[in-house]
Amino acid sequence: MSKAVRIHATGRPEVLRWEDVEVGEPGPGQVRIRNVAVGLNYIDTYHRSGLYPLELPSGIGMEAAGVVEAAGSDVGDLSVGDRVAYASGPLGAYAEERLMPAARVVRLPDGVDERTAAAAMLKGLSAWYLLRRTYRVKAGETVLFHAAAGGVGLIACQWAKRLGAIVIGTAGGEAKVELARAHGCDHVIDYRREGFVERVMEITDGAGVPVVYDGVGKDTWAGSLDCLARFGTMVSFGNASGPVPPIAPIELSVKGSLYLTRPTLVDYTAAREDLVEGATELFEVLQDGSVRVAINQTYALSDAAEAHQDLEARKNTGSTVLLP
Repeated sequence: MSKAVRIHATGRPEVLRWEDVEVGEPGPGQVRIRNVAVGLNYIDTYHRSGLYPLELPSGIGMEAAGVVEAAGSDVGDLSVGDRVAYASGPLGAYAEERLMPAARVVRLPDGVDERTAAAAMLKGLSAWYLLRRTYRVKAGETVLFHAAAGGVGLIACQWAKRLGAIVIGTAGGEAKVELARAHGCDHVIDYRREGFVERVMEITDGAGVPVVYDGVGKDTWAGSLDCLARFGTMVSFGNASGPVPPIAPIELSVKGSLYLTRPTLVDYTAAREDLVEGATELFEVLQDGSVRVAINQTYALSDAAEAHQDLEARKNTGSTVLLP
């Protein structure tokens, strides 16, 4: 018998239960993975709270790294003993062991350990599709990335800097400002002390930026639109402060013929070849040192409720790993 965190009802962190589960043997196209490290992500709180509805009871968690312990038939490129990682559904990463579709799992290269992979896969693949697919950042461009001291932000700002961009980040409080500055940001705006729209316009001499990456949601939505240059792209990819209110398309017109997208990692990695391409690029920037992953918190997997409480209270910086 193995252990896993499961939910039987949505709500506050207290709904997370540490339970016995029967894992079973992998079927065709599946592998059984012993998780060594599990990633904590804001989307986990959306699943737990019911913002993103689930069929209950359910496992939770999308990201982990570990070792293949058994493989079913029709698994061509993974073998027992391989070190692997994943960052997708089906939900259930908060587990000591679990079954996964082999098509959603990638092999870890030498030089990328399991804790780094668990901290970086979902956030790193998110940074990959945001910077390389949703809006392809070019050298010399100035970009705005909200929550620059968060898990996705720290990776994305370093990656954007590697691509040659001038990076403006927002963060709350002196410690997070310094953290963002140390991880790729040329300019960091402390939103607790100053208006970010005014500072972005000051930095860009009134031109605005061609793209805003916004995972905060409701609190930054209106200001983000005001930071964009004509024909700019608003990339809304999260709801940390709450869902964005409905918008009339005419608002995009009057603010400069703006583009708006609400992308998801699920779509950008739906095809196996895209998942492998994204993971390969992520592992390259991790191995060459241009992107460093800050694992600033670890919790026992059985203490997942405490980890969720701290995440939602914005006590965490960088990445958090849960240890089975």
